[in-house]
Amino acid sequence: MPSIPVTVLTGFLGAGKTTLLNRVLSENHGRRFAVIVNEFGEIGIDNELIVSSDEEIHLMNNGCVCCSVRGDLIRVLGGLARRLGAFDGVLLETTGLADPAAIIQTFAMDEDTGEAFALDSVTTVVDAVHFPRHVAENRQALEQAVYADLVVLNKTDLVDADELAGIEATIRRLNDTAEIVRAVRCDVPIDKLLDRKAFDIGRLLFGHPALAGQAHEHDHGIASVSLAIDAPLDPEKLGEFLSGLLRERGQDIYRCKGIMAVAGTTQRFIFQGVHMYLETAWGAPFKPDEARTSRAVFIGRGLDRQALEKGLAACAAKEGNA
Repeated sequence: MPSIPVTVLTGFLGAGKTTLLNRVLSENHGRRFAVIVNEFGEIGIDNELIVSSDEEIHLMNNGCVCCSVRGDLIRVLGGLARRLGAFDGVLLETTGLADPAAIIQTFAMDEDTGEAFALDSVTTVVDAVHFPRHVAENRQALEQAVYADLVVLNKTDLVDADELAGIEATIRRLNDTAEIVRAVRCDVPIDKLLDRKAFDIGRLLFGHPALAGQAHEHDHGIASVSLAIDAPLDPEKLGEFLSGLLRERGQDIYRCKGIMAVAGTTQRFIFQGVHMYLETAWGAPFKPDEARTSRAVFIGRGLDRQALEKGLAACAAKEGNA
């Protein structure tokens, strides 16, 4: 039986990886995927932001797939390998702090994984608004561009033509073989994403010694704060808290996201932010027997857990408004 193709979706915090994953899952391509989602935080949220589908989803959180949960990845792939034929491909969405080199090693060096699966593509989503800063401050953002065979330059509607040209020139200096596709909300043609057969271990081994066994270290200045609160929240207070937080601390907050239970409705209130950009939306209702717990994750530098806990607690709805 031929190896199952694996598409790795990577990119720095807030670039749009889950949006791209949903793009693939929403397409009428007739394929069945096993989806592996990795989150950098104690609380898993991204799996609930994935569009409703028949695909099976495996969540690995509280660590980076290229480091502390790499063994979990091998175990998940081992389980999938015993069910070859049940799906047509694997989509692996990494945390925004992942180093693709260590993930590539898993497929190139683990014998069982290498026999059952073939790495088809490493697709990196680049945030056109924040890429210049991220690549200057964080080695992970740089290496995600270096190891890609496809770069999705996302959020191009928020950047002018000269800035886009400068970003593409930077990517070319980092990686002169990757294909670059411009996108708005990851609106990439499906044939650009699947069956690329673009991964070339030889090119990477020659050009990037990290694959030859160099140590992999994260920038430990970036931390994750995961919070949960059972009390229903006041949506106006919550909006004011989030807007104020990003306005004052947005430079230090690379990513924030949450699925919240608010007073007066059974619908989930979803927020996602990147630095000072904040988007909110209403999600699917909580089920009648489901605990209405709000969960939020903040990823950045110098985060004050107590201040975040206090700010979120202050958003609780008053008695009688729940």
